[in-house]
Amino acid sequence: MRISFSAPSAKLTGAVAVAVMEGGTLCATATKLDEATDGALSRAVETSPRFTGKKGQILEILAPVGLQVSRVLLFGIGKPADYGELDQENNGGELFARIAATGEANAIFCLDALEGATADPQRRAARMAFGALLRSYRFDKYRTKEKADSKPSLKSLTVMVPKPAQARAAFAEAESIAEGVFTARDVISEPANVIYPQSFVAEAKKLEKLGVKIDVLGEKEMQKLGMGALLGVGQGSVRESRLLLMRWDGARKSGKGKAKAAQPIAIVGKGVTFDTGGISIKPAAGMEDMKWDMGGAGVVLGLMKALAGRKAKVNAVGVCGLVENMPDGNAQRPGDIVTSMSGQTIEVLNTDAEGRLVLADALWYTQKTYKPRAIIDLATLTGAIIVALGKVNAGLFSNNDELAERLAVAGKAVGEPVWRMPLGEDYDKQIDSDAADMKNIGNRWGGSITAAQFLQRFIQDGTAWAHLDIAGVTWTDKDKPTVRKGASAFGVRLLDRLVAQHYEG
Repeated sequence: MRISFSAPSAKLTGAVAVAVMEGGTLCATATKLDEATDGALSRAVETSPRFTGKKGQILEILAPVGLQVSRVLLFGIGKPADYGELDQENNGGELFARIAATGEANAIFCLDALEGATADPQRRAARMAFGALLRSYRFDKYRTKEKADSKPSLKSLTVMVPKPAQARAAFAEAESIAEGVFTARDVISEPANVIYPQSFVAEAKKLEKLGVKIDVLGEKEMQKLGMGALLGVGQGSVRESRLLLMRWDGARKSGKGKAKAAQPIAIVGKGVTFDTGGISIKPAAGMEDMKWDMGGAGVVLGLMKALAGRKAKVNAVGVCGLVENMPDGNAQRPGDIVTSMSGQTIEVLNTDAEGRLVLADALWYTQKTYKPRAIIDLATLTGAIIVALGKVNAGLFSNNDELAERLAVAGKAVGEPVWRMPLGEDYDKQIDSDAADMKNIGNRWGGSITAAQFLQRFIQDGTAWAHLDIAGVTWTDKDKPTVRKGASAFGVRLLDRLVAQHYEG
């Protein structure tokens, strides 16, 4: 879909969207359209029993007399002072979905100055366009017989705003973030015969043209480094494991805080490109969903694209542990003991608790190599986090209160909420092993917590660390305002906002 910005014009065609405030008060452009239609818009509001201009409400008027438009969509914004970024994005996404389903090819959003609003029309225009762009995503490359009338029809969106150049500039950065989101959604959506360690690396190498430096460790290099935990997970697959290293060096080279800014922020992703469970094999029902067990790695890839695309003034490292967990004759067995890169030994009691083994070596390598300011990992790690938090919040675990609070605030701002979960010695004791330094599962209780405790054993003293368990939010089974059913890319926007607010300079 092509998105453009223009100054307000008397010539309106196609589907036109205008704002209504709480209580049914029309915005300036809506008032003009109401006058041109002899009061058709105000009558529609007055006679609608449920439309009052509250946030999220949409009232559609077909072919109003007096206008050369096919339809007018009145969208509620509530009180201007409470009309925030997320509300604006959601309006854009919902309007796109509504219009795209009608057969319309062109749409116009009309934005006016609003008394008491916290943002000017230009910023609101950029956020609404961003929301529409996010909702326009579709993963349909394998649909060869889809009917034309079932596809979204909208080809162009024009946002009319008093100062279009300012809106266009604000949208440019958001567009780069959307590209990162779409990259993450693409790789997470792909089947496991298309995305596996080697092909994931190939996707990452496309970022080199944006200035991202790519390095890859193969199995021989990882063996020399002693990464027995990661390599043990992939030893049953015919596809070799990889450790993908992506670096974006965008921090200013001089000025105040130069030394601190030179230290990168590190983001580490679990990249199990398909998870059968290994010898501790999963039930057949639902196993096809395990193609997205590399959701954490997908988010890291998308984030690095977003940072590079918008030329973020930060040094950032993205690390992905890429493996395939298969039940081959050479597969890791329950009861095996492996030695991690840190030198700590792990008794593998369940081969389906594999993501933490991958992350153990990836986290250790990242800290030893890059000495990051902070390290955050993302993983579709446990079903237990879905039991605890459902499919709304990601689980947040951290050894640093400031980092945890920053993540929570960033998540709330972009609509990717996290909920902090506890850590503690009593939980940690549950993964002590009689045969090794630790075992890879605890008991029946608190499974997401004991998994996080396992990861914390691979965090070096003094390193600010956070773990995001995104098992419940990587994939959505219903449409949301800016996310279609399917891969969500939850985490790309959250981490981009975190970087923008606290690590750029």
